Amino acid sequence: MTAATHSTLFPQAPDTADAVLDGLDPEQREVATALHGPVCVLAGAGTGKTRAITHRIAYGVRAGILQPSSVLAVTFTNRAAGEMRGRLRQLGAGGVQARTFHSAALRQLQYFWPKAVGGGLPRLIDRKIQLVADAAAACRIRLDRGELRDVTAEIEWSKVTQTVPADYAAAAAKTGRLSPRDPAEIAQLYATYEDLKRDRAVIDFEDVLLLTVAILQDRHDIAEQVRSQYQHFVVDEYQDVSPLQQRLLELWLGERDSLCVVGDASQTIYSFTGATPDHLLDFRTRHPGATVVKLVRDYRSSPQVVHLANGLLSQASGRAADHRLELISQRAPGPEPVYAEYTDEPAEAEGAARRIRDLVASGIPAGEIAILFRTNSQSEIYEQALADAGVPYQLRGAERFFDRPEVRKAGAALRAAARFGANDSLLDDAVDLPSQVRAVLSGEGWTSQPPAGSGAVRERWESLAALVHLAQDFAAAKHDATLGDLVAELDERASAQHAPTVQGVTLASLHSAKGLEWDVVFLVGVAEGMMPITYAKTDEQIEEERRLLYVGVTRAREHLLVSWALSRSPGGRPNRRPSRFLDGLRPGSVATAGRSAGGGPGGIERGIGSSGGTVVRRTSRTPARCRVCGHTLTDAGEMKLMRCEDCPSDMDEGLYERLREWRAVQAQRSGQPAFCVFTDKTLMAIAEAAPDDEGELARIPGVGVRKFNRFGADVLAICAGQEPAEGGEGD
Repeated sequence: MTAATHSTLFPQAPDTADAVLDGLDPEQREVATALHGPVCVLAGAGTGKTRAITHRIAYGVRAGILQPSSVLAVTFTNRAAGEMRGRLRQLGAGGVQARTFHSAALRQLQYFWPKAVGGGLPRLIDRKIQLVADAAAACRIRLDRGELRDVTAEIEWSKVTQTVPADYAAAAAKTGRLSPRDPAEIAQLYATYEDLKRDRAVIDFEDVLLLTVAILQDRHDIAEQVRSQYQHFVVDEYQDVSPLQQRLLELWLGERDSLCVVGDASQTIYSFTGATPDHLLDFRTRHPGATVVKLVRDYRSSPQVVHLANGLLSQASGRAADHRLELISQRAPGPEPVYAEYTDEPAEAEGAARRIRDLVASGIPAGEIAILFRTNSQSEIYEQALADAGVPYQLRGAERFFDRPEVRKAGAALRAAARFGANDSLLDDAVDLPSQVRAVLSGEGWTSQPPAGSGAVRERWESLAALVHLAQDFAAAKHDATLGDLVAELDERASAQHAPTVQGVTLASLHSAKGLEWDVVFLVGVAEGMMPITYAKTDEQIEEERRLLYVGVTRAREHLLVSWALSRSPGGRPNRRPSRFLDGLRPGSVATAGRSAGGGPGGIERGIGSSGGTVVRRTSRTPARCRVCGHTLTDAGEMKLMRCEDCPSDMDEGLYERLREWRAVQAQRSGQPAFCVFTDKTLMAIAEAAPDDEGELARIPGVGVRKFNRFGADVLAICAGQEPAEGGEGD
């Protein structure tokens, strides 16, 4: 959830330029009123940097100092650009261009290409991986799917660092970059990839910047035309610019210095893409007369969360660490961070799901909770655990809200109702805007009570419910608002990608969580080998991993829960240890290398779902072995079956099919996917064991306490050849 969507109000635009400054703290006000010359804003996490720079632009526009069409604000994601446009619109500064580097460059490239080159702009390919595969085939180099992704990433890195194929090997060696294959092979693949692009008359994402840079460098008349259009530049997340983006920015600027940059070196987490904080850290060297403002008042996180975040950075080293900002929380005290240790990853996922279920039951909205992990591959086990616990969730990085089919269809229905509503009997009893929206969306599947479960039916309902809540907030802010006004608001939001909040626990990687915040954050898998990741070898790579954990910690407003597992699978060797980054910060640990831990240890070590100071640990288990051949089992699916996948099965096929038919009925009743009732592996295990009593059923892996209580009677009846009771707990 973004800061913009956390507030559901629709504020009226300020009446005057001075009113734009109301509510800003002294440092934010300094940013907003520094409208001349170069400005560098060093903004810590949660300090209101977007608020400061949007108010700066709006103040300049409202005061008549800046012309809206002459301002170009650039950032790195469509979501961030959309949020900026939405805030500027609310401040009465519509017409300002807020774009990503790529969208701004593409717009210029499309406009100037006929004049600079002639003809139409070559086709832009969405994904380059197929072209890389074709290049590998042409070079007679075999690449598996993982290697294809890695080689593609190397090509992207080379292009944003302005490295040509012939220089790849030297550049990779100079920067200490670990090539996924022999550097000479990467260079050959890169060169062949570029040849194929030329032969097929296509360009890729990075070419948009490269070609724009080339045109602006070679055609001074075009460069001057761009500079006459845009005379004031604002760059957000400046610590993430690549050398290529910096070169483009310099060409946009020319000899002028009307530039405001905003960033935090301690949040540099994309160096693998070519991003570097050097441009931010060297800003004052390049611009000796720059105004520098530091934002350190943290409005997002509690003092306890901020204390841990400061402690993480206090142990850091390197250039970024030398410029770290010591955050000062502006919020009331909250709970201490909770640390939990588990015997294995499934236990860790189940523990998080149990705690989240209790938090939701206590009144915390699911949309205000997030589970953050280091790699996307960790997501699946948490998806399953949340589904088993009956908790709705959403994956960060899924399709954008306004692109969802149910949202597009709902928008069309609302638009039709706004146009022809006077003749629609559905709206006869609707006395205000919210009731009109509820009436219209009831025809699209919205109901006053959510459906059970967390499947596609629930996801569609959540989308429609978000529109209902948006209508309620809109009507509360604008009492005379009509359905037509709401449709116009939705169109504006769709254009800005300013989505309303969808309820559901967010599952996200730490990288994709950048720029977001929640009331409750679970940082999972915080163990050596995952945080820092195994392949982080150099000091620079280790420090970037530390910054990544810092970003994760600073996503939490109030509740922060940090956990790790001693082994990957049940029965595995407990040879993992908590991340070194927690040394000296979690109770009972000692700071590494004798460095300061930022004011002493913070937080208490407590297991999720436990009381007192006890750490949650599962009972020690003996290794699971195949009941057919005796081989040690480590795969979760094989452990459910208690046999190797390839070992012969004595499953009762008829029983298995009856269980599948029963499961389909249960899934339909609850509106959940079938696997949320029981997975295929669990049904196979039941069909192989054919349990006669409750004890035998309860011992089958995958049949937890909740599922046993809900479905146990039905399953035992089916195993006994009987029909399950109608209207029982499975309904």
